[in-house]
Amino acid sequence: MLCTRLTNARFLTMDPDHPVAHDLGVWRGRIVGLDDAVTSLPAREVIDLRGATVLPGFIDPHVHLAWTGLKQSTPSIAGCTRIDEVLAVVEEAITGKSSPGAWVSIAGYDQRALGRHLTAAELDRVSHGRKVFMMHDSGHGCMVNSAVLDLLPAGTPHQNGFLAEGAMGAARALRLPYSQAELAEAIGRAARTCLAEGVTACAEAGIGGALFGHSPVELGAYQLARESGLLPLRVQLMVSADRLRPVGAHQADGIPRALDLGLRTGFGDDRLSVGALKIYTDGGMMARTAALSSPYEGLEPMGELQDDPEALADTIVDGHLAGWQLAVHAIGDRAADVALDALERAQRLRPRPDARHRIEHAGLIRPDQLPRFARLGISAVVQPNFLRYLGDDYAAIMGEERAPWLYRGRAFLDHGIPLVGSSDRPVTDGSPLRAIQFMVERTSESGQVIGPDEGVTRDEALRAYTVAGAVACHWEDSLGSLTPGKLADLVVLGDDPRRVDTSRIGDIEVVSTYVDGRETGIRTG
Repeated sequence: MLCTRLTNARFLTMDPDHPVAHDLGVWRGRIVGLDDAVTSLPAREVIDLRGATVLPGFIDPHVHLAWTGLKQSTPSIAGCTRIDEVLAVVEEAITGKSSPGAWVSIAGYDQRALGRHLTAAELDRVSHGRKVFMMHDSGHGCMVNSAVLDLLPAGTPHQNGFLAEGAMGAARALRLPYSQAELAEAIGRAARTCLAEGVTACAEAGIGGALFGHSPVELGAYQLARESGLLPLRVQLMVSADRLRPVGAHQADGIPRALDLGLRTGFGDDRLSVGALKIYTDGGMMARTAALSSPYEGLEPMGELQDDPEALADTIVDGHLAGWQLAVHAIGDRAADVALDALERAQRLRPRPDARHRIEHAGLIRPDQLPRFARLGISAVVQPNFLRYLGDDYAAIMGEERAPWLYRGRAFLDHGIPLVGSSDRPVTDGSPLRAIQFMVERTSESGQVIGPDEGVTRDEALRAYTVAGAVACHWEDSLGSLTPGKLADLVVLGDDPRRVDTSRIGDIEVVSTYVDGRETGIRTG
């Protein structure tokens, strides 16, 4: 007897052997059959989906759950366009809500909305002795007041209180870590948001590190969230490479640096596991710190690498030698050169054909870099919603020649490079459906078409958020398609993204999500 039979639906299975089905059977959390294989079997529960379209649960292989959840409960200046508006929000967050000398966090900082950066002196006028920390929306910088600057080591670079990359990490290090209980609650909030948008599995893109880490025992917060019933979807944890340390392993192991006990990619189960090693090579375009091979349009800077290129290469090689899958953050084309050189060197030293190394973002990839991606077997884990919401700005700072190279789609596929869709939430909107729409139409919110030749088909975009995401996370045996034997993770939609007008894909309702064949009951709104 089946546990559940879902019927009267259009199942888009993403499995070429059985692309469309109308009935699906579930037993003990797994798909046991489709259509004729299950229609005549008795079931404890039969659910009529009333003609809905059903897809495999979306997979988002690059998110920041703890940051997302914390941001949701933090006072925000998002939407403010005047300095006085920002200062009013900061003062309100401080007044009567924190003790003198306390840290006060503010979310939503983006200097572009204000026309310039704030200054520490402006924050000083309303901080009343508190330490103010305003996270930049890109995650690659922060704005602080003088009370924070005074605590930083002498010579820490800043622009009137704006700290980028490593300097931001130094400011974060001054703060006491979040407790595991606080983080577990934040993780749970973000996970519920993911489920409401149809995401049933995701990869947390870097725990424990200087840039995005929240605690030296951050992995334990995810364990606590799971044990407390706060983790309703599948999570894979990328570990920041700055957590590696030299180890005295046996010479035959060839492992120069590792986590304690040699923990690496693959440890865990189908609910919570350790994924790739996250390595940062550059910053972000929003903060103008993505490392380019030529300057930003109209500006002198070319961005910055996170470290000396040779040091970055050594970390990439050591991670490969230690058996990790690598997720290398490289947004600018100069950073991509560093990543590609190091990955090539790593594979030459110890060939691992199925390492499935990834370049996260691949924000600006030159035509000459595409064959190298393909030859090395590297996946491109892109964020289409960056261009949907930030594309007008990005196209302007790249200029006419380089704008079509931003967050590519078609060129990756035409070169045989796996194209994987993700969100990087909370940097931008996390909805897979809205990202799928952009992958097809390449249109920003203003209506500007950015790199029209990089558009992909609807099926290719859907694959980027299902099958390709599963492969990128080593989940292809259990997730990514509605295939008998795989886990019964599903998203029920109010319409068929392959049939509606392209401009409507992002507005399709997520009716419900199923994990292990059970409806989660979490919906938008």
